[in-house]
Amino acid sequence: MYILGFMSGTSLDGVDAAALHTDGESVSGFGPAVLEPYTDAEREAVLEATEDALAWQGEGAQPGSFDVAGRMVIDAHVRAVRLLPSGGQEDFPSFDLAGYHGQTVLHRPDRKLTVQIGDPAELAEALGIPVIADMRQADLAAGGEGAPLVPLYHRALARMIDAQLPTAFLNVGGVANLTWIGADGALQAYDTGPGNGLIDLMVQARGLGRYDKDGALAAAGTPDSAMVAQYMGSDYFKRDGPKSLDRFDFPLEPLSRLSAADAAATLVEFTAQAIAHSAKTLPSAASCWHVCGGGRHNPVLMRVLGERLSTPCISVDESGLRGDFVEAEAMAYLAARSIRGLSLTLPETTGVAAPTTGGVRYDPPARSVKQKVLVCGKRP
Repeated sequence: MYILGFMSGTSLDGVDAAALHTDGESVSGFGPAVLEPYTDAEREAVLEATEDALAWQGEGAQPGSFDVAGRMVIDAHVRAVRLLPSGGQEDFPSFDLAGYHGQTVLHRPDRKLTVQIGDPAELAEALGIPVIADMRQADLAAGGEGAPLVPLYHRALARMIDAQLPTAFLNVGGVANLTWIGADGALQAYDTGPGNGLIDLMVQARGLGRYDKDGALAAAGTPDSAMVAQYMGSDYFKRDGPKSLDRFDFPLEPLSRLSAADAAATLVEFTAQAIAHSAKTLPSAASCWHVCGGGRHNPVLMRVLGERLSTPCISVDESGLRGDFVEAEAMAYLAARSIRGLSLTLPETTGVAAPTTGGVRYDPPARSVKQKVLVCGKRP
């Protein structure tokens, strides 16, 4: 199948759209991929919805900000599709299916609660093709963490690039998560701790932009070892995996007495130590750590990771993969698995009791399929 995958992660930079040729088991080729940045208004709306979600915690009626921000999220997804080469189609490329994640505003696996805004039915109408969404919910209902979702795709990529096993994939987005792949294909996966999220929030809170570009702040600072130890004392690091996090599970307040540079350096060290801590729990050492996500663009983080892991730590781009689009591709891969009734999560990846399929199919109305007109925010 030729499938379009979407990811709008907790880093809140925008919408990744990436096309994949896959049957949900192997990957036979890559199609085009684009990033459509959130506008300032869209990003502020998502932040407001996230703040409301943290206050709401699933109690009572959903905040109205969810619908407002959700419509903006769908707008950004539609813009992303418009940027893709059409291949001669009138409006957009001809895909069999789309895998859609939505924008996470709350993830509380201990309460079987995860909230992704942006109505999949609206996206299906806009694209005129079936959309597979809600991929976490079945896992949560069956007792899993609902995250991470990408390990099965990481294993497919490891096979594709003929990686030396055992190996590890590390995604550093708003939250960081790892996938260990054993010599026999066995998996172990969980969220390791913060990724870019805390650094981004600190930079934004101090009015210094949206992120630490090229790690410039961290490079100019010195880590506060006592602060890192305080963060590493969290109960999260005493738990065995599988386990998962929300972007806001670690507070920024302890960093308030530090300069921006020292705070950035401290958070880089914390992120790297959390990953190294996770590495010690793996069944065997990985021959290489393949890093994807925005964190691989931070040279300070990549250097510190290499030092803490004492193992080759490389960007997946060096293996011919697309480090900025792995998670969007994964949504396409999982959509193929969902449509075929294959498992999306395993006990080793989310703690679910048994391999679990998932995803909900949203079909477009007949007129949307016939016309294939890109519309947004309008219900049938």
